[in-house]
Amino acid sequence: MSNNTESRRTPKRSIPEAATVSAPAVEEREPRGARRKRETRTRLLDAALMLMAEKGMEGVAVNEITEAADVGFGSFYNHFESKEAIYSALIDRVFEDFADMLDRLADSLSDPAEVVAVSVRHTLIRTRRESVWGRLLIREGFSAHVLSRGLGQRLLRDVQRGIAAKRFVLADPYIGFLSIGGTVLAAIAAELHFVGPGASAAGVLEELGFSGEHFAERTAAGLLQVLGLQRAEAEDIARRALPGTELKVKSS
Repeated sequence: MSNNTESRRTPKRSIPEAATVSAPAVEEREPRGARRKRETRTRLLDAALMLMAEKGMEGVAVNEITEAADVGFGSFYNHFESKEAIYSALIDRVFEDFADMLDRLADSLSDPAEVVAVSVRHTLIRTRRESVWGRLLIREGFSAHVLSRGLGQRLLRDVQRGIAAKRFVLADPYIGFLSIGGTVLAAIAAELHFVGPGASAAGVLEELGFSGEHFAERTAAGLLQVLGLQRAEAEDIARRALPGTELKVKSS
């Protein structure tokens, strides 16, 4: 009797696999208010980047930022306490995140010379891709914010590591750091004005008999020679396959 009952029961229907993921997907979806707040903050930072790269922090007013971002003036203070606060956040976004990316690349490199070469090449590549980023770096390159944090701090560290490993020959690490930093900033300016696509004075190099070909590699090789490497080795390191081109820098 019981066997007949079992046979008459409706078979249990299996739940389609796709249906089992619907609830977690809903839970993971970003709330609309949080998304709008994040998007507004991103617009403010993008506007600040554009304006401060052109005028510096002191030359930009809060209302200019909100107008460029198409955000209400009062909304600014929902995200930042002051113009100085958005500037600090901008420096973190523009330079700290990029420096963090370079550090991730350095984890796979054991040679201090290659670390410096890769960092220099990535910096010039990003300048070519994002000219506003490069202009802000030139403007703020020797400010206290950049020298004591982010790219400046890591560059000094990399120079010191190379000296400690007897890879670099420098009597004064700080002067070496300034020499490299100054050359990188000059190279960024050259990329923007003479070398990169749409450069404002691209014809000047040809008039002077110079070429902008392989500019990032040539810059890296020159800096490695300043640090004490022989020309042939410096050029070989600067031409090696560049790691990390697939890495992304956080945009907010």
